[in-house]
Formats: sequence, C-alpha cells, structure tokens
Amino acid sequence: MTIEHNVSLQPFNTFGLEAKAKSYCNITDKTVLSEVLKTNKNQPLFILGGGSNMLLTKDIETLVLHINLKGIEVVNESDNTVFVKAMAGENWHQFVLWCLEHNYGGIENLSLIPGNVGTSPIQNIGAYGVELKDVFESCEAINVNTQDIRTFTKEDCKFGYRESVFKQDLKGEYIITSVTFKLSKQNHQLHTDYGAIKQQLQISNIVKPTIKDVSNAVIAIRQSKLPDPKDIGNSGSFFKNPVITVEEFKELQTNFPDVPSYKVSDTLVKVPAGWLIEQAGFKGKRFNDYGVHQKQALVLVNYGNAKGSDIFELAQLIQKTIKRIFNISIETEVNII
Repeated sequence: MTIEHNVSLQPFNTFGLEAKAKSYCNITDKTVLSEVLKTNKNQPLFILGGGSNMLLTKDIETLVLHINLKGIEVVNESDNTVFVKAMAGENWHQFVLWCLEHNYGGIENLSLIPGNVGTSPIQNIGAYGVELKDVFESCEAINVNTQDIRTFTKEDCKFGYRESVFKQDLKGEYIITSVTFKLSKQNHQLHTDYGAIKQQLQISNIVKPTIKDVSNAVIAIRQSKLPDPKDIGNSGSFFKNPVITVEEFKELQTNFPDVPSYKVSDTLVKVPAGWLIEQAGFKGKRFNDYGVHQKQALVLVNYGNAKGSDIFELAQLIQKTIKRIFNISIETEVNII
C-alpha cells in the first residue's frame, strides 16, 4: 500500500473545491483495503468515493481512503432476470450505460446521476420515480474495525427517502465494496409518468420507448436543467425535497395556492424544494464566485474559486429563508465536511 501526503482533493470532488488530505491512499484492491484498515485500526478515517455528494469546507486531517475498486460481472440469471455485481469504484452512469448495452432494465431512470456505485446504497439514490432500493439485491461491505465482510440485504439496509442504515445506525462502521442489482432481461417495466419523461419522448416522436429511449430522455432532461460538474462545480441536488403532512400541506396551500406536490402516502406529501427556493428568490442568484444555478434552484454551484465555507453559508441562508417564508425545514442532501 502507498500512503501519499498533502494531496489535493480538488480533482476528486465534483464541486471542484480546493482542500488538502494530510494523508491519502488510493484503494484498487480489497486486500489492500483490509490491510490499511488493520494498520490504522481505531484511527479516524475519511472514505472518499466519487466525490459527488459532499461539500468540503476544510482540509482533511485524517487518512483519506479513495475507494477505486473496479469490475462488473453477471453473478446469476434466469430467462427474465439478471443479477449484476458492480464494484464500488465503478462510475454510476457508466454502469447504467453498461447495463443498457446488455439490455438489462431497471436503472435507466437513474441515468446521469453523478457518483460511484459504492455510494449509491448509502444515499438510496433516486430520480424520475425510481429509487435504488427498487433494483437493489444486496451489497458487500467491510467492517472498518474488524475487517469482517458482511452481505447486506435490502431489509438490512433500511432504505428510506435518500436514507439508509449506512447514514444512520451504521454510519462510519462499514465501507461498501460492491453492490448486486436485480435487473430485467425482457418485458421491461418502464417508468415514464414522473417528471417530463413522457413529454421528452413525444418531442423525439417515440411511441413505444425502449429502456435506452427512457435513458436518453432522462439524460436530455437532466442536461437541460443541471450543469455538468466538468463545466461548473456542483454536486447535483443540494437539498432533499421536504415531506410534510397533508394537514401542513393544506395550510401551505392557503397562502401559496400554486404550490406543487407529490403524494407520498395518505398522510404525507412531498413538496419540491426547488420550487420553494425559486419562490424565495434564490434561483440564478450569484454571490461572487458561487451561487444558485440559473436553471435549477436545487443546485448550488462553484463558478471558479469559491470556498466550501462560502457555499455552506449560502445553504444555511436558503434554509433559514425557506423556514421563515413557508415554515418548512429543508435538509441538505449533500454531506457537509
């Protein structure tokens, strides 16, 4: 294993923020990962994946383990179903494209989500009516303290809206090394009712869409709304869509009749955080070298040389303003470091 020192993390986070790692180890082998954990037992560690779901506000004084385990394989299949195992360091969107090339359905709605496969269960990533839990079979993870390998089932993961056991009860205790997905080989169940997918398919004159068509529609929609981190530093959606009770929503409607919503259950309603932020006047607002994206109010951006602390202060200002205007608390989807 090779430990480097004073390493810039700017290339490894999609916000493009400058922060230094006091010590850094690039993990490309599970055996090396186990050795590093054993050598640094009881020492604080910083686990880095695709760098797409974090805001670095300071240098990292602990050992940074950059999980770059690679590989994709079919582990089991039947006439209708295939189980695909992807290593944690695989880029998520490239994995989606690999599945589409093999006509494996189920994750086409999750196209173009930034990040790596290994962090997808932690966040229970989701988009356009589909969540990771819908196609999740299991994941393999290593215990940071004991180096024991454990397989987590869907039930073990306790998935919720952008939540899992890895963000709650077991936070910091495990490093996911691979994820196995249950996908369809034929008779794919398409999800085209959420958002603008149907409209995008109509624009393309597609009447009987394939999973590739759905993926292309999602990509087109995301590219029209969301900035490419290669062009403008960002981490995608910075805030979660708040879920409130039906009673709270009715009260909200009395003051804001046009507020959009999505039914979660008979008692709960999801309100788009982007709409709230836009109504509060933040959409497209720029503060020196950082701000809120002009096309998507959910996205905070680094225009060049912003500090993570600047963006964090902006996020706090947005949260306080939304609470004051709408009496709704919005949580960050991004991890603040």
